[in-house]
Parts: sequence; structure tokens; C-alpha cells
Amino acid sequence: MGHIDLSRRALVKTAIVGGAGLMLGLRLPSLARGAQNPPDFAPNAFIKIDEAGTITLIMPHVEVGQGIFTAAAMLIAEELEVGLDQVKLEAAPPDLSKYVDPLLGDQATGGSTSVRADWKRLREAGAAVRVMLIAAAAKQWKVDPATCKADRGTVVHIPTKRSLTYGALTAAAATLPVPDKVTLKAPADFKLIGTSPKRLDTPSKVNGTAIYGIDAKLPGMKIGTLAISPVKGGKIASMNEAAAKSIPGVRAVLKLDDGSAVAVIGDHMWAAKQGLERLAVTWASGANAAVNTKSLVAAMDKASQNAGVVGKRVGDPEDAIAKAATKLSAIYELPFLSHAPMEPVNCLIHVRPDGAEVWTGTQVPVRTQNAVAKMTGLKPETIVVNTLISGGAFGRRLDIDMVEISAGFAKQVPYPVKMVWTREEDVQHDYYRPHYYDRIAGGLDASGKLIGWTHRVTGSSVMARWAPEAFVNGLDPDAVEAGVGDTPYDVPAEHSEYVRLEPDGVNTGWWRGVGPTHNLFVIESFVDELAAAAKQDPVAYRAAMLQKNPRALACLKLAAEKSGWGTPLPAGQGRGVEVQFAFGTYIATVLEVEVTPQGEIMPRRVVVAVDCGSVVNPDTVEAQIQGGMILGLGTALYNEITFADGRVEQSNFHDYRTLRMNEAPKIEVYQIRNDEEPGGIGETGTAAASPALGNAIFAATGRRLRRLPFGSQLQAS
Repeated sequence: MGHIDLSRRALVKTAIVGGAGLMLGLRLPSLARGAQNPPDFAPNAFIKIDEAGTITLIMPHVEVGQGIFTAAAMLIAEELEVGLDQVKLEAAPPDLSKYVDPLLGDQATGGSTSVRADWKRLREAGAAVRVMLIAAAAKQWKVDPATCKADRGTVVHIPTKRSLTYGALTAAAATLPVPDKVTLKAPADFKLIGTSPKRLDTPSKVNGTAIYGIDAKLPGMKIGTLAISPVKGGKIASMNEAAAKSIPGVRAVLKLDDGSAVAVIGDHMWAAKQGLERLAVTWASGANAAVNTKSLVAAMDKASQNAGVVGKRVGDPEDAIAKAATKLSAIYELPFLSHAPMEPVNCLIHVRPDGAEVWTGTQVPVRTQNAVAKMTGLKPETIVVNTLISGGAFGRRLDIDMVEISAGFAKQVPYPVKMVWTREEDVQHDYYRPHYYDRIAGGLDASGKLIGWTHRVTGSSVMARWAPEAFVNGLDPDAVEAGVGDTPYDVPAEHSEYVRLEPDGVNTGWWRGVGPTHNLFVIESFVDELAAAAKQDPVAYRAAMLQKNPRALACLKLAAEKSGWGTPLPAGQGRGVEVQFAFGTYIATVLEVEVTPQGEIMPRRVVVAVDCGSVVNPDTVEAQIQGGMILGLGTALYNEITFADGRVEQSNFHDYRTLRMNEAPKIEVYQIRNDEEPGGIGETGTAAASPALGNAIFAATGRRLRRLPFGSQLQAS
């Protein structure tokens, strides 16, 4: 096996600490019955303590910037009665018997589920270890365990002040039965949970010692870069292999078996990149050469005129709308989106006759292992996956195409190969957030109250491809999440439905929020349209529909108060509001925007009130809201992936740009704290950005923009 310089990976260790020790996790009921001692347990998330007292948390989720390394360590440390400085982290290997996220049904990190999934199971794991260590000490001292306590890695006998370290107790504790049930701390007794310690991964990221996938190195490693057919389904037509090999440092030119991609392997990235340019590949485009955005949208418009599969239905909204005093309808459209993480996708892999080893940032370790097995013919159990931190993911690394492609090349050579996508290859061969085309209609009574609404979503199904077991009877539950019938509002009659349309020549995948990022733009923009038709204040209009939802209403009131809702703004400026319940979290957002006479859109201030239930680390909540809002605003203003002649027209940040520093608004986050179950936070800010911005633009200009990105729509008018 090759090795990474582990001294530079203090936060993502892959070496197993040797020696006798205690290993414990949550027992799966179906497997625990046959266990005779702790090493036989099949854990979900687990703790390891060696004889030196080193406490290792084997991480069930991966760090992609969301702060889960710190949050998970806080959950363990809280119940284990140790400090964060006493916990080391180790990435979990691929193992569906131990590390499945119960909310996703897979060993995966995504969907804003990490804290929600770990909230109870990691605390229970820590509490069980603490109970066992105390019991071991009490047995040695021949005292009642109730007279002992745990404190910073030691067990203390309270009456006599005798103490033993956790390390000294591991051998004895390992012989004891694991408690079936443990009593968790009451929130009032928390020492760590609810506080804001510094993130564990910050120092190495600041000083440059953190190892991302793109940083990984092995002795004898070569570096490759690649070109994939610019049209989906295309094949290599010709290339100048001799010219590529004439570049100093180029070692090989490789093709995938199906001819869909070619790679140049070199001693370093510059040689590989220069060789690829000299290769001068031409492509036979195939059946998708005529795909273009105009035809894709036309197909969606046509499909959206047909009834779809029912998502949610309450009452008879069609009848209510027919009898309404005021009727409204609208079409909203959202484009394909690329992930464009700062770290382009990459994969280091060494394929040998007896197995393989992989180093990469992935959100799905088991799928990564299976992808290598599929491409190489090796058995999954012979493939080691080293999961590294990622320089951004946003759902991109929930797919494993980059691993499959890398394995397809690496199996052709005897040495380790690190495949690195250029920014252009990454943007132009992404699994894009689907293009959506929504028809929504509603009816108001004479007082302006919403009495019924309908919503038809048309778009690709990520779920049908990625998790087909969840795609039941033609319904993609993600495609309608947070849409009509799934809002915090009290509406007497509502109906949502889904029309699946898979676009020719386009791969679609998860993108930081997917369903809610699309549906909340549609729903909250339309609620604003309803308020305007009723000639009512947008905040008051929403509040009237939230009387049966006190948590959402509290967020709305707090955001309105902190933003100064209703106070005057200069000409050309406006405030927009949105309310949402998604990922298990309630938030309300008020955004102030300035629109110049030339039509330039400039967000100035964002106020967010958030109720995500129990908060592990308030600083992380604030940071995730802020980061998500920045991503969401940049996307709402500028981002879209378009096609011409079967090819993606965007390639890098010059034409697929993000929000720049000078454009970033002031973002204020106010947290409502309670003891409810935790909600997700990673995608909430992103989902809130576009509806709040669109509604603010309407307030500033009187123009309703129903298509994203907003970009130059006002400048063009």
C-alpha cells in the first residue's frame, strides 16, 4: 500500500492506532445478539480509546466545509466528559453495516442531515463509553459506580478522590457488557453543546497543512489530466498521440474502453496539460449534437401542459380557484446549475492485480469503492478508500463519475495516478442541478385570503437515478419538497404534481438544496404575487397564514423586527421577505437590494432569523447561513448552464461567476434557541437567497422576475 505523509493529516488520519484498547459503537440490534465482547460489536459511529488514553472518533460523515468534524466531536465529547482537545478524528472506511446515515439510507454526507443523523447516536456512543469506564473503575475499587464521575479523561471516586485515566481502564472496560440503554445529559447540563469552540479543522486549513484530494501524493505517482467528449455520448474521432508524447515528461496517452474520454499522464500536471493540448483530439459528437437550451426549454413547456403524478393534495383547489374573486397564474423557470467547487474534482488511485487504493474527497465512500470494483473487476473488499476533506462539494461528490473515469485510466498502468480535472472539464462535464419549469396558480377570496393553489413541477429526476428505491410510482419526492402542499402555511385547498422529463444529452445530480432551492423560489415569489394582488403587506400576508405554525411565525416576526421592516428606504431600494421550512429548519429572511437606474442589482443587507431546534455550535450555524446565502445570491444573479450544439457554453469563472467580495451584502443571523430535535443548516441559506432577492427587486422596481438568473434582465429592459 502507498502512503500519504500522515503527519500532515492530523485531522483525517487513516492509520489504525495499535495496541490493546476499547472499541465501542452503537450496536445494531440484528448483530449485537451474537457479540461476546466489544470488538465484536457492529457499530454505527464509534469511539476508540487506546492504552495511552488517545480518544479517536471514527467519523461517520465527511468534512466538506460544513463543520461536521467539530460538531460530531462535540457530541461525543459532551457525553464522554472530555474536551475537544482530547478527541482525534479518523475517517470511516466504506461499511454499510456501520456507517449508514439513517436519514439517507446510505453511507453518505448530504441533504443537511449530518447533525440530525448524529445528534442521538453519537451522544449515545459517548455516554455508553463513559458508563463502561466508570463501571470498570468502580469494579477495581470495589465501590458503587454512583460514587464515581468522569472528568476530562479520568474517572474519579468522589469520596476518596482516587482517579484512573481512561487509558488505564480500557482493558478492563473492554470485558464489560455494553449497556443497552444509557441516560443522556439534559440540555441544562451541557458543557460543550450550544457553545462555539473554534473549529478543529481551521488551523490546518489556515497554515496549509490540510490535505485535500488534490494535494494527495504517493511515491512514484504520476499525474494525469483528461478530455471528455464535449457532447454526451460522443467518441474520439482522431488524435495526435505522437505529438502529445513529444512533450518532455509525458508518460502515456490512455483512452477509456468506450472511447468517451482520453487522458495524458505525465510526471507533473504541466506536462500532462501541455500533452493534452498537443494531442489535438477531435470528436464524433453522436446523437446529442443538436441539443440546445432553446429546444430543451420548449420540450419542458410542452411537457408541463400535461398532468403529472400527484405529490400532495388537500381539498379541492381547482374548484376553489374557479370560484375565487381573484385568480392568478404564473410560470417560473430555473436553469441548469454547475457546482463549480474551488477544488475541481480529482482522484488518486493505485490499481494492482490484488486490489486498489483510492485517495479522494467523496461524499459516498461505499459508492466510491463499488465504482472502482465495477471499472477494474476487483472485489470491493480488496479496495481501500481513503476519504479526504474536500475544497467544496455542494453535492457534486455525491456522484462517482470522477472515480469511475479515474479507475478506467489507472487500471491501464502499473503506477499510482492522480487524475485532475481542469476547471473547464469540471464545469462542462458536471452533473447539473436540473432545469425546472413550474406552473403555479392560486385563487383569493374577496378579502384577499388564499383559498386554494396548485403547482406543477416539470424537470429531471435526480432521485430516479441516484436512489431509485425512493422514486415510487413516478414521483420524485425531492422535486416537490417545499412546494405547494409542503409549506408552513395554512391553506385550505392545495395540490402539487410532478412531470418527469429527462433532457437529452445532460446529466443531472444533487446541488446544494435541489428541490427546496427551486421550489422556494417559486412558492415564495408567488406568495408575494398573492400579497400584491390582495393589496396587503408581504409580511402581514404571510403572518396571517402562519397562525397555526408558531415556530415559523416567530422567525418571521424576528426577521421583520431586526430588519426594520416597514421603515422607508431610498428610491431604487426595496426589501423582500421569504419564509421557509426545509431540511427540518425554519427560517425567515429579509433582504434589502438596490437597483441602479442602469438595472444593476446590488444586494445590500440580509437579515435571517433561524430556528433549527437544538444547536450544537452557534458559530457554525451562522457561518453556514452566511456561506449559503453568498452562494445563493451569486447563483440567483449570474449562474446558468446553457447548451449549444450539444455542448456546454460555460467553462470557467469568467462566464460562470460567483458573488465577489465587493458585492457581498452585510448578513445578520439571529438564532431562536430551543430544545427541539436539530434541523439541517447547510442548505437553508442557499435556498432562501433567490426568493428573498426576487421579492426585494419587485419592491424596488415593481417588476416581477420569474426566471433565474436575474442577471441582466433589468438592464436589458
